[in-house]
Amino acid sequence: MPVLVCLRRVLLSRLAAFAVAGLLALGLAGCASTGTPVRLDDTPRIAVISAFEPELTLLLRQLQTPVRHRANGVEFSTGTLQGKPVVLFLSGISMVNASMNTQLVLDRFNVQSIVFSGIAGGVDPSLHIGDVSVPAQWGQYLEVLMARETAPGRYTIPPRMEAQTLAPFGMLHPRPVETRSAASPAPVRKFWFTVDPKMLETARGLGPIALESCNAGVCLTHKPQLRVGGNGVSGQAFVDNAAFREYAFKTFGANVLDMETAAVGMVAYSNNVPYIAFRSLSDLAGGGEGANEMVTFMNIAADNSAKVLLAFLAAWK
Repeated sequence: MPVLVCLRRVLLSRLAAFAVAGLLALGLAGCASTGTPVRLDDTPRIAVISAFEPELTLLLRQLQTPVRHRANGVEFSTGTLQGKPVVLFLSGISMVNASMNTQLVLDRFNVQSIVFSGIAGGVDPSLHIGDVSVPAQWGQYLEVLMARETAPGRYTIPPRMEAQTLAPFGMLHPRPVETRSAASPAPVRKFWFTVDPKMLETARGLGPIALESCNAGVCLTHKPQLRVGGNGVSGQAFVDNAAFREYAFKTFGANVLDMETAAVGMVAYSNNVPYIAFRSLSDLAGGGEGANEMVTFMNIAADNSAKVLLAFLAAWK
């Protein structure tokens, strides 16, 4: 009997230990899943974002004292540009990637402001390939209601949504997106996400910038210009359609359209972080006479956008 009693006590003790270890593991897992993300760097920095590699090439070449970091498979490069502490990275193409990875950089670095550099499709007929647009606000043109076709070519939206929609393109009725922020936790519906007024004013004050007209033997027929102000729109679609281009200009007064900036603007708004975006025209979104021009002029546009961003950083206080 004493031996059995002893074995029983040992068994109960071990079971109790396993139970405590299991509870501790669960507790730690819970802390890890709900705790604040670990900062990779505490230096106050400007986040410099591009969507894909050609847009970031010139900026990475200019980066001083680079240090590489990784989080969730994304590579971040810290260092200085034009004497300003920055963190450079690729958001990835399209709205979900842009929003997800903009939030990631805000969580993992001490970001004081955001600047985006990249290419775009031209919408305003007065703009040309190679020009750089710096819109004052950005909206999401594919946040839409797809209306019911109640007769051939006639679309009807639910009455409760009539006041929420903008001018349609066929069955597509753009509408504001519901969002909130730490400063305004109650949900609000917004279409436009304005850039920081001080950053925009700095962009307006930039002097002449030598923008590229040629790359690898490919040249533009005009001298690229900088346009500050106006509107930009973003959506998860590559647009190469003349009719939609005309619609976007008429409905939104857009200079350009792209696949990321409005998502970045929404995340910036939610986190109360100032932002601005520089977008150079690589194509005319279907408005050109021939095939889409993006592949032909992408490098010129990417470098022109980066050049304006560098001039902005040099001037930004």
